[in-house]
Amino acid sequence: MNTSITAPLKERCQGTCELCTVEPAAIAFAVSPKNNDYIENEVALCTTCLAMMDNKDAAQHWQCLAGSIWNPEPAVQALSYRILYANKEQDWAADIMNGVEPDDAVLNWALSAFETVEVHKDSNGTPLSNGDTVVLTQVLNVKGTNFMAPKGTIVRKIRLVQDNPEHIEGKINEQTIVILTKYVRKS
Repeated sequence: MNTSITAPLKERCQGTCELCTVEPAAIAFAVSPKNNDYIENEVALCTTCLAMMDNKDAAQHWQCLAGSIWNPEPAVQALSYRILYANKEQDWAADIMNGVEPDDAVLNWALSAFETVEVHKDSNGTPLSNGDTVVLTQVLNVKGTNFMAPKGTIVRKIRLVQDNPEHIEGKINEQTIVILTKYVRKS
């Protein structure tokens, strides 16, 4: 979300864009996933830098980030690193990124824009959710037990394994087991 520059932000940036440091600052840009609630989440941008954000051919413009990446404000560092990361295939961006080691919090903030949420999907590609009911699509030899789960077994109230989108948990014969999502179909 972009808003007009507040007096404290204008004072911090001294009226100049915090990325290119050349043009007058015109917009308070909130660095996602944070919002404009606090000045610490904002970067003062000029209209040119704002327009270049979505321009895939803006590499020449973004070479100015060699300076802004060293700004003491974490929001400016995060946005600078995020733009560099989006251009990491280009030598100039890789060189700048290799020359700086941002704080872990800044790095996580910058890279949060590139994170994708992994979705648990059944054998047909249908998304699964906690509490769903699934059917086994093949016979499963249940390790650590003395039984096999036959094809067609219904597993109710599954739980998603949060750190692995290929695993779910469910009860078969009163035992909670881990089941590979590729062997189930949502019912």
